[in-house]
Amino acid sequence: MIIDDIALTMLPQVGPRTAVHLLQHFGTAEAIFAASQAELTGRAELRDDIARAIVRKSFHAAAERELRFCERNGVVPIASTSENYPGLLSECPDYPHVLYYRGELSALGARRMLSMVGTRRITAYGHKVCDRLVGEIAPLAPDCVIVSGLAFGVDGACHRAALAAGLTTVGVLAGPLTEIYPAQHASLAEEMIRRGGGILSEYHSAAKHKGVTFVPRNRIIAGMSAGTVIVESALKGGSIITANMADGYNRCVMAVPGRVGDTCSEGTNELIRSQRARMICSGADVLREMDWDFETNAAKTNERDLSSLSRDAAGLFACLPDGEAVSIDGLAEITGLTPPELAAIILELEFERLIRVLPGKMYERA
Repeated sequence: MIIDDIALTMLPQVGPRTAVHLLQHFGTAEAIFAASQAELTGRAELRDDIARAIVRKSFHAAAERELRFCERNGVVPIASTSENYPGLLSECPDYPHVLYYRGELSALGARRMLSMVGTRRITAYGHKVCDRLVGEIAPLAPDCVIVSGLAFGVDGACHRAALAAGLTTVGVLAGPLTEIYPAQHASLAEEMIRRGGGILSEYHSAAKHKGVTFVPRNRIIAGMSAGTVIVESALKGGSIITANMADGYNRCVMAVPGRVGDTCSEGTNELIRSQRARMICSGADVLREMDWDFETNAAKTNERDLSSLSRDAAGLFACLPDGEAVSIDGLAEITGLTPPELAAIILELEFERLIRVLPGKMYERA
């Protein structure tokens, strides 16, 4: 029963590893609460105080209230014994026994999941990398689910890039689903849910959001996916911790190189230099490192996108060099069109997400 599962995680004396230990011995939360104190201290070698707390079922009433709250608010509690629980996460030695989830359940069972994380102090380069990597992954692996932490910086940029590219994305919170953090990302979370993804947490609605919950949250991000990409990071921080966790789970760790001397790339450069992460520079690199098959119709997808453009827009897009920003005056010189004539064409390309507008009215291929 899910009541037993929730109650087990509410016991202050029972952390994730103790819950895993008990489940290994008894199989289910229901069997754990059905066991006697002697069985708990003997068979599972628990301390007397923990065994007494389990036998008393002190938190079952709170668990019943939590389940009613979930039912009212569209939250699904998922026990590790459920078929909806992320398969790779259940292989980790410290997996959370219960996840609280809002969104499309099928997203948690995706065949290909990729975690992408990085610094909150994202640079223009970091934004560009997020858009480029996710944008290139989308046509090659359209079933890929992007997992991140819904935080400011790289996390939010990756979620937004996934939505823009038509990929499903899941956010892992460091607190209960009732408290989206940061609050500014509440609308982003709702859009992720609306577009077939979701948000999840290991914390029930009565749990208090604390700074110490960010590191435990990172283990879920690292554990859910077969691979983790670090986009930008300082030498120390949550992203490096996530990379180390992913490595400890024997997952593929990848990092994007940055400029020498850039503090936001010192961590990723060090991961690559010390061979703790594989260097990636494109979406195709990610698929190769993950040993994922490429979609054979990727080229046709690109052709179809361009074929929907007007003749003027297709011509302007062809004039844009790869990896180089061009000003409006530069475009006027290349095409022979006036800036007012170019404005409408640029708007069409923006609407189709084929070009990106940079500060100073510079334009580049997205």
